[in-house]
Amino acid sequence: MILSLILSTFLTIFIAELGDKTQLATLTMSGTSNKPLAVFLGSSTALVLASLIGALAGGSISNFVPEIILKSIASLTFFILGIRIFINSFISNEAYNKERNIN
Repeated sequence: MILSLILSTFLTIFIAELGDKTQLATLTMSGTSNKPLAVFLGSSTALVLASLIGALAGGSISNFVPEIILKSIASLTFFILGIRIFINSFISNEAYNKERNIN
C-alpha cells in the first residue's frame, strides 16, 4: 500500500537525517542569524528539492540498471566515503596536534 511506503520512507529519511551535517549546519545558521524561520524555510526547501531530484533520478535509473547493481554502487560509495572520513579524522587530528604542539 502507498501509505506504508510513505511511512517507511519518512521514518528512514527522518532517522538518517538526525544529527547529520545538514542538521548541524541548519542549527548553526539558525543560531547565528537570529532568523530561525528563514533558515527553516531555506533548509527545508533545499531538502525537498534534493529529495525530488533523488526520487526522479532513482525512478529513471532503475528502469535501466538492476536493483542489485544500484544497491552495490550505493553501498560501495558510502563505504568509500566512510573510509575517507575516517582517515581524514586522523590526518586532521595530527595537524591539529602539530599546530598546537601537542604530543
